[in-house]
Amino acid sequence: MFSLFDFHSHILPQMDDGSRSSEQSIAMLRAAAEQGVSVVAATPHFYPHREAPAAFLERRARSEEVLREAMAGESGLPRVVIGAEVYAFEGMSDCDDLPRLTLAGGDALLVEMPMTAWSDRLLDELAQIHAKQGLTPVVAHLDRYIHRFNARRTVARLANLPVFIQVNGTFFTERATRRLALDLLCDNRIHLLGSDCHDMEKRSPNLGEAARIIAEKADPSWVSWIYQNSVEMLPAGM
Repeated sequence: MFSLFDFHSHILPQMDDGSRSSEQSIAMLRAAAEQGVSVVAATPHFYPHREAPAAFLERRARSEEVLREAMAGESGLPRVVIGAEVYAFEGMSDCDDLPRLTLAGGDALLVEMPMTAWSDRLLDELAQIHAKQGLTPVVAHLDRYIHRFNARRTVARLANLPVFIQVNGTFFTERATRRLALDLLCDNRIHLLGSDCHDMEKRSPNLGEAARIIAEKADPSWVSWIYQNSVEMLPAGM
């Protein structure tokens, strides 16, 4: 079994439209562990137009405490690291609170792009996040946009920016998108993998199946490469 890193999940209880309870969170973590996931990034939605960063961070801390207490009574669960899925907004590169929203306090910032066409100005914000604050933007679930935009053109635009690309496991498990997913991976256009899990029903942990398909249809080394990319997104020593 491969060692996997789930770079995008909504397992923190009662934070957003993800897990509704600590019991559900534990069930999700158990399912992830059974699939070979050793690390899960908890990345609850942060919408800057709805909530101040301080209020979000306070809610996140309370939710994390609840989850850690529930995990204390369990064994064999993946390690959980805390971050956020930050909805892109104009001027975000000048936001002093961005470093508090990164994964585990490191340099990686998971960014959710809008479902509308991405302007050059918005893409420049991604570059400026790196230039001004030294952070590495990670474009969340790129596969969510492939039916709205020209996928290869979008990826080509991102290739010129200091960003990493995360896709969801379903990009590989769904037959309609599998070929494109494998092609982009083998072109080094996909760097990180996440389940984007929200529950145990409709959007459950699924990285085990995605890893199996990557290993069989491409090469097992790609699974290890994605894992190593993920680990390198964490601060040194974690």
